[in-house]
Amino acid sequence: MKIGVLSDTHLTRVSPVLEGLLDDLFADCDLLVHAGDMVSLPVYRFLQQRPIEAVQGNMDEWALRKELPEKKIITLGPFKIGVMHGWGSPPGLEERLRREFSGIDILIYGHSHLPASHWSDGLFFFNPGSVSGSRGKPSVGLLHLGQDLRGEIIELTKKI
Repeated sequence: MKIGVLSDTHLTRVSPVLEGLLDDLFADCDLLVHAGDMVSLPVYRFLQQRPIEAVQGNMDEWALRKELPEKKIITLGPFKIGVMHGWGSPPGLEERLRREFSGIDILIYGHSHLPASHWSDGLFFFNPGSVSGSRGKPSVGLLHLGQDLRGEIIELTKKI
C-alpha cells in the first residue's frame, strides 16, 4: 500500500502545484493523509476526489475545523496509524504527540514544517514537512506499507 502524506499546505485556494501533485506524484497512491493546516474548505473538497484521511490544524478556517477531528487513528493492514497536527514549538513536539496516542505503530504529524521519518522507542514518526515550504524547502511524503514500513520524504521543486 502506498500512502501520500501532506501537511501544512496553507492554501486558501487550489493551486496548480497542488493539482500537479495529485495528478503526478500521488496518482498511484491508495490513500492520502493530510496532517493539518490545509487552511480552507475548498482545498479539502479538492483533495476529496481521492480517498483521504485528514485532521485539523491550528491555522484552519472554522468551516474546515467543523468537518475534521483534532486527531484520529487509521488502521491499514497490520498498522495502526495516529494522525494529529501538533502544537507548540518544534522541540518536544514528538513527545507531546506520543502522549496523545496508545497502541499505534506510526504517528503522522505536521506543524513544525520540518520533515521527519524515523523510529523512536518502537514508534515510527513521520512528518512530510510543509508543502508551502515556509520554513525551508517544500516537501511531501510517501509511506510504503507492506511486510515492512518505509517512509520517503520528497522535496518539491516548486512552492505551492
